[in-house]
Amino acid sequence: VPAFALVPINQEQRINDTLRSGFIADAIADNCPTMQPRKLRALNELRKLRDYALGQGYSATEVRAFVESRTEKARGRAEAATWLASKGAVPGQPAAYCTAGEAEIARGSMVGYLLRSTR
Repeated sequence: VPAFALVPINQEQRINDTLRSGFIADAIADNCPTMQPRKLRALNELRKLRDYALGQGYSATEVRAFVESRTEKARGRAEAATWLASKGAVPGQPAAYCTAGEAEIARGSMVGYLLRSTR
């Protein structure tokens, strides 16, 4: 039986989508005074994501290197900033981040799942 080739971990869609949601939620919580991160939920999602990656055939070393990579963190933050800008969030304008966060909570998205509103 031929072995299947894994895409590079930084190109695996589910992994990247979940991590991007985390970066977006962090940016919202950092910039909106009425949003707080749900840290236990975030940790649980990271554990599930690690288990998923290992189940797909990525090694623990690959997963760790990817998660700890400064380059990948910078890429994740940049993608989050682009996504937030598309939703009208502008650095220095907390209300825009709050609006984005409230919308994601109402939508029931992964971003919203990782946030708590204190309004």
